Amino acid sequence: MDKNQITPRRSNGIEKESLDILCKKSVALIKSAKATVIRETNFIQILTYYILGKWIIEVQQSGTNRAKYGENVLKVLSDTLNKEFGKGYSVSNLTNMRKFYMTYKDRISEPLVTKLIDEKSQPLVTISDADIPFKLSWTHYLILMRIQDKDERDFYEEFAVRENWGKRELSRQYGSSLYERLLIGKDKQQIMKLARKGRQIEKPEDLIKEPYVLEFLGISERTDFSETELESRLIDHLQEFLLELGTGFTFVARQKRFTFDEDHFRVDLVFYNRLLRCFVVIDLKTEKLKHQDLGQMQMYVNYFDRYEKTEFENPTIGILLCPQKNDAVVELTLPPNSNIYASQYQLYLPDKKLLQQKLQEWIEEETGGEDE
Repeated sequence: MDKNQITPRRSNGIEKESLDILCKKSVALIKSAKATVIRETNFIQILTYYILGKWIIEVQQSGTNRAKYGENVLKVLSDTLNKEFGKGYSVSNLTNMRKFYMTYKDRISEPLVTKLIDEKSQPLVTISDADIPFKLSWTHYLILMRIQDKDERDFYEEFAVRENWGKRELSRQYGSSLYERLLIGKDKQQIMKLARKGRQIEKPEDLIKEPYVLEFLGISERTDFSETELESRLIDHLQEFLLELGTGFTFVARQKRFTFDEDHFRVDLVFYNRLLRCFVVIDLKTEKLKHQDLGQMQMYVNYFDRYEKTEFENPTIGILLCPQKNDAVVELTLPPNSNIYASQYQLYLPDKKLLQQKLQEWIEEETGGEDE
């Protein structure tokens, strides 16, 4: 063999496996470093705004005529900072910083604030993710500060961190009243758990929303449309639909075909939920739900349980999406623990005040009007 020939496992005398490991480790290191820079740059910006908000309040509260004095503080500070650093410190922005501190003032203790801004303190790179009190961008917090109820605000923040929502996703989920839609129908313990920790997917019922909001399809409520058109629009807007379905969903197939005794059947949409480790089959309806629809869905679920799922996966979940349902028909048609759910969808964003009123009425009914 020619001594100058390079073998497949070596490159200039270096083992190929060693080069592969070096390259992979180098890529991972640089990605981690960039992520750390982004994370800490974001945190430094938000911490700066938090401290500015704190200082603004302290100075404003020292004035005798607080309303007029407070406005003057913002105007003078805005002029000074814009002259020094350029745009970005308008009175409006400083007002938001003040509001930010007021909203989250209990999140950072005074000793921690001092520690973080002390030039002699340890570098931020040594602070773990668990110790960072603000993990979203400033734009996210501008959206969150519009939410008056603390439990609801904490819920959306927790979700945005865990699901890595961008500002667009956060705005959309808040606008679609996700918090109220998930709470309605839950018992009091579930409500408190949801408010503290966000949505936890532990059993099939945790996947279901009431209603599902499909405003992103662009279909007018007064327009006649077929099930085929509804399905096509959902596929065209698959990213938005996955976001609406919730945590852990991946798309598997549309019009999944199976055959028995030369009869062909097709399931509209098939998904898989990695948290529950099961298939989720969805059948679409454009008219009021009938008992025949429930029977058909039972067949779909049975097929997936017997022929598609493995022994390591959980039973299949069936969801019938319809514009109108009758809970009594659903209860009479389906056996207990059937793993089949009927849920309504709507083509417009819900009235948030109406949902909040409905939620409050439901809580009062469940608690007998007792104080929370």
